[in-house]
Amino acid sequence: METFDIAKLASYRENNRIEAKAAKGGLPRSMWETYSAFANTYGGVILLGVKEREDGTFETVGLTSAEVEHLRQDFWNTVSNRSKVSAVLPIESEVEVLEADDGMVVAIHVPRAPRDERPVHINDNLFEGTYRRRGEGDYRCTRQEISAMLRDQGTETMDSKVLDDLTVADFNADTVRAYRTRFRAARQGSSWTDLDDERFLRAVGAAMVSREDGKLHPTFGGLLMFGNDYDIVRECPHYFLDYQETLDPAIRWTDRVHSGDGMWSGNLFDFFFRVNRKLAESLKTPFKLNGIFRVDDTPMHKAVREALANCLFNADYYGVRGVVVRRTPDKLVFENPGDIRTGVEQMRLGGVSDPRNGLIMKMFSLIDVGERAGTGVPDVFATWANAGLPEPQIEESFGEADRTVLTLMLEPDAKLDQNEHVFIRGEQITDNNEQLNGLNEQITERQRVILHFVEKSPSATYDDMARAAGVSSATVRRDAEILIGCGLLKRVGSRKAGHWEVRGEKNHDIR
Repeated sequence: METFDIAKLASYRENNRIEAKAAKGGLPRSMWETYSAFANTYGGVILLGVKEREDGTFETVGLTSAEVEHLRQDFWNTVSNRSKVSAVLPIESEVEVLEADDGMVVAIHVPRAPRDERPVHINDNLFEGTYRRRGEGDYRCTRQEISAMLRDQGTETMDSKVLDDLTVADFNADTVRAYRTRFRAARQGSSWTDLDDERFLRAVGAAMVSREDGKLHPTFGGLLMFGNDYDIVRECPHYFLDYQETLDPAIRWTDRVHSGDGMWSGNLFDFFFRVNRKLAESLKTPFKLNGIFRVDDTPMHKAVREALANCLFNADYYGVRGVVVRRTPDKLVFENPGDIRTGVEQMRLGGVSDPRNGLIMKMFSLIDVGERAGTGVPDVFATWANAGLPEPQIEESFGEADRTVLTLMLEPDAKLDQNEHVFIRGEQITDNNEQLNGLNEQITERQRVILHFVEKSPSATYDDMARAAGVSSATVRRDAEILIGCGLLKRVGSRKAGHWEVRGEKNHDIR
């Protein structure tokens, strides 16, 4: 449970983790929408007895102890009613009664729901009563979002589904042959190497005996791994794998590989090895010898391989927009449909493996690709830190297309001087600001990007700023508070109708 400090009430603002409700006349009905939204997103705190001022700051409304006790009892009575709320998530210690100088507050800590309880919905109405949190507000989920959450509920991963209308003869023979070659090299001495193709594919999880007809059929994971694009899209119409390389800004793509071009199988195995070779070219390889042989497989190469594998393991292939891997001169970006099943914080911490596609993870791990212990992403972070590169960024977005994005920067995060440039959405920013140069020890390059962006877009929301800077809204909010404290940024007017001002003399602007 996150700590909420009532003494700092005036410093809090509504965001994707905090919601204020005056609740002077009892529990507001809209509170349950927020309960659902927090449970289906990142969790959060609902403050009862608090209202938002016009400038976005909080103040208490002066609830009495009797009113607070009534709210607390009403909350527990209602949340325990399954016709009102589908899941009881807080425990008793997570509903706090706090005392402020001018009134009392009820702080309800709503944790993120386990995936087997999502979607958390209200009023016994799955499709009209399921909400998520975006920025400072709640929104009703689309059927597509709800379907994605329902797919993630099961104990079996979605790639274990048996496809009764296909046979293993529908697999791409060249892919199966290439996989078996890698398996023999990785698993020398395994008895599986002597099996015929059908028994081998069953052993690795690419095929199972159907309960319907008692015959061997591909699993969904097997189809994704060894199938052909035209068969895969029959099962999941939005399936698409896309590698985009842009090394010259004058050319849209200097190289591109995608599953629908008809030039290759379009399956995961072939995509992984085609793209991994191209990503490896982006890394600076030190000259290192093992005996008389040069060693090219550095920790950086292993980390990039892990990032690509993790992207494929956790993609929701029934989701929209497909898998996209982008390479530019300064970064690698891995995007997959679907949110993070363990949550961003747990993914970053590691130790918990909950892949969306367990069979695909197994098949790759048998050829020594991918970390099955839940330590893959932390290893990527550690490798990037050891290389002196900026910390990788993990982003989740929700809506019509839930997506997870991992960004790996390839250049050190050096401080800007008068001759350096920042690039934001393809636009060059030259920094000639004497005032900012004097604050090099206090602000970061990312904060400079935020300043430039809001100078050009003074009505920008935190979400707009987050997209421009390539980080989360929470990170942008912290950066904005630092910039306000430095006197470089000011919020004028209310949260909804106001705008931003970049401070400083005209000759010290940040263009």
